[in-house]
Amino acid sequence: MSAVPTAPPPRPAGRWARLGWHWRHDPKIELWIMWWAMFCFYQLFGVVFALMTRVMPPPKPWWGQARIVQWFSDNHDGLLWGFGICFLISGLVASCNALIGYSMRRMSVSRAFPYAYIAIYSLSTLPGMLLAAILLTVGAMRPDRDPAILSWIYDAAFMTFVGTMGVFLVGTAIWMLAILLDRNRVFPLWFGYLNICNLLTEVVVAPVWIFQEGPFAWNGVITFWVDTLVFVVYTAAFITLLRRLVLREDFGEGVLPDLAAPSAGRA
Repeated sequence: MSAVPTAPPPRPAGRWARLGWHWRHDPKIELWIMWWAMFCFYQLFGVVFALMTRVMPPPKPWWGQARIVQWFSDNHDGLLWGFGICFLISGLVASCNALIGYSMRRMSVSRAFPYAYIAIYSLSTLPGMLLAAILLTVGAMRPDRDPAILSWIYDAAFMTFVGTMGVFLVGTAIWMLAILLDRNRVFPLWFGYLNICNLLTEVVVAPVWIFQEGPFAWNGVITFWVDTLVFVVYTAAFITLLRRLVLREDFGEGVLPDLAAPSAGRA
């Protein structure tokens, strides 16, 4: 005779007691851990790349060797400490990929979509973050290198960071198609079209390998500032929509329930 599952105890009123209740009794605890890991990663990413290392916005692509050496010297500590943090938190990217892959499993599309997305975006961590971090760390650790070598490291780091986005294009296209083909409406259609906007930004960054000045250089109005604006809006949108997905999750099949319905795992 199978055991009858017991209902979880009521949630306590205190903040820490409520957190403990979620940890022990919330069936969505793994989803919430992934969501918070993803949320924390993007906050730390912004702090590291914008405030500590000064990689965003990127410095000028037309600088000569002497100015590039000076830039490494001026940002020496920030580069080492910032990218040290970056290497420590890089594994949190997996939480974002896992949660997005999970969302695709709730869609009416083939299971090939989530597996392809996870595979593509697992590879994208290298050109999207780690390769630039490795190159700039190498440059910062040896400021006495030949200026020509430091100049090469500088160019390689920023061209890969801004201009190597092919894997992101493919991954975004997979997610876009999954959303537009989905009959369960896990995500609203407008977010599928927003994926198209994000996909197009991955196309316009290609000229950074050609231009040193103007809107198509790696610090240009189009290839960096417009792309960054779209990326920030896009990222804020999918973080919010993934939170709504976790709130609505009922571990069933088909369409997710509306948020107005009671949810035992709501946080």
